[in-house]
Amino acid sequence: MYRHLLVPIDGTDLSTETISNAVEFARTLGARITFFHAQPDHAAAFSGEAEIVRMTSPADFAYAYQGRARELLAKAESAARALGVPCDSATAVSDSPYRAIIAAAQDAGCDLIYMASHGRRSSIGMMLGSQTLKVLVNAGMPVLVAATSEPPATSQAIGIIRDEHRSLAAVLHAWLHLLDSENTQPSAPQEPPRGELMRAMIHYIKTFPVALHHPKEDEYLFCKLRERTSRFNAELDELERQHERDHQMLDELATIVERHLAGEADVAAVKDTVSRYAHFIWEHMGREEGVILPAAQRYLTPEDWDEISAVFSENGDPRFGGDADAEFKRLFSRIVNFATSSDRK
Repeated sequence: MYRHLLVPIDGTDLSTETISNAVEFARTLGARITFFHAQPDHAAAFSGEAEIVRMTSPADFAYAYQGRARELLAKAESAARALGVPCDSATAVSDSPYRAIIAAAQDAGCDLIYMASHGRRSSIGMMLGSQTLKVLVNAGMPVLVAATSEPPATSQAIGIIRDEHRSLAAVLHAWLHLLDSENTQPSAPQEPPRGELMRAMIHYIKTFPVALHHPKEDEYLFCKLRERTSRFNAELDELERQHERDHQMLDELATIVERHLAGEADVAAVKDTVSRYAHFIWEHMGREEGVILPAAQRYLTPEDWDEISAVFSENGDPRFGGDADAEFKRLFSRIVNFATSSDRK
């Protein structure tokens, strides 16, 4: 039986579904996963779109053509951790994605390549339809192709909710890594101060999951489920109490960080507070994904899902909407890039 899967990912919405399916497949097999992202070689196309972006907006270039890859991989790893699936990740710059995928599978010692074929061009340049065919022909190892298509409103809404959970999980994993390396890996001159990073993490959590994600769950997903059945009211009551508790714990976290930066609390105190908060959040997300989302799939109507999907798509993550777009792109990318780059030192 297969023990080590290579899962290539891109930046499309359908990639979220592929990751979830691959993680569940690996869990049933007792296998591990290496997630892989092939980046286009933008340096080879000096006169192309990438060079224009680099010259006119260096910050956007750094996110779109450099930081985005680590963000995608960090969120994929968070999906695997949520189900206890061992994982790693890798990336490579290549103008031939299928060759990069095959090389990555061989280098990692994988015995199966699990990839999607949806025939859509991703926002960062990979045509998985044609690349999948080339992997099938040239891999020299088993390839499992999970055919996907444009998801219905149900899948779109659930995909957004899960993706938002992965964003938060990635930030928390980055924070724990930051604290683990506090005494062993001093900040390099080019890295932002760690106090600034911790404040950025608190800002992200307050502005995204606490201010946007939780209220939409309460007002739409949970409310609709209550309308269709009373079977899960006790569970929904508890989850809503946890949303309130989240505010309190985050305030406690912000306080201990400021005390630490003022020299009034040591790293161990911060790590203990972050760890307790992280485990609280992971348990909360596990209850939502393990109980509420399956229940919603069973009881909600297509019209319910259309409304929920529209609401979450409208401004599901502040990184992708309104004036905050550029700020949150850079903030989230900086957080997960720090953890990923530090892991690989």
